[in-house]
Amino acid sequence: MTELLPITVRPSRDSDVEDMLAIYRHHIRRGVEEGVDDAETPEPDDLRERRKNFRARRYPHLAATVEGRVVGYAYVVLFRKRPAYRYTVKHSIYVHQDHLGRGIGRALLKELIDACAAAGFRQMIGYVDADNAASLGLHESFGFVRVAHLPGVAYRYGRWADSVMVQRSLGPGTTTPPPPLPLSR
Repeated sequence: MTELLPITVRPSRDSDVEDMLAIYRHHIRRGVEEGVDDAETPEPDDLRERRKNFRARRYPHLAATVEGRVVGYAYVVLFRKRPAYRYTVKHSIYVHQDHLGRGIGRALLKELIDACAAAGFRQMIGYVDADNAASLGLHESFGFVRVAHLPGVAYRYGRWADSVMVQRSLGPGTTTPPPPLPLSR
């Protein structure tokens, strides 16, 4: 059995960008995003700018490291852009192909949930490939509930694939109203 090394989860840094893009590009070429051309992937400066915008808007963008090397990352975006949805985020998690099944996704998801709750978000949404039993199980272990099955929404590996939409409450969820909006100047 392979010894599991300690995982550190922290806010991502500009110095992580190349490693994060390498992980993402692998998923594009061989993983869940197969069929997307590398030309459609962000450039390092694009990702640095995106990270800067995430921080300015209080959206967590995390990196997982093992022995100082980035082995995964996770982030959230608003679920919808309209103001009524400002308390709901959609998350993405990417793990280096050599570190799957070693708790990287679990560590990232836990920290992402905690960071989003601390930032005042109330709901977290995710989309998981319906064939990815490990990811569905991971989400369920963190209290995510399957709220929709979306048949045939992705085409990869020469066939149509389904997605499962999962959701979980954060903090007080829907039990209390959100805080009042700050007054505009």
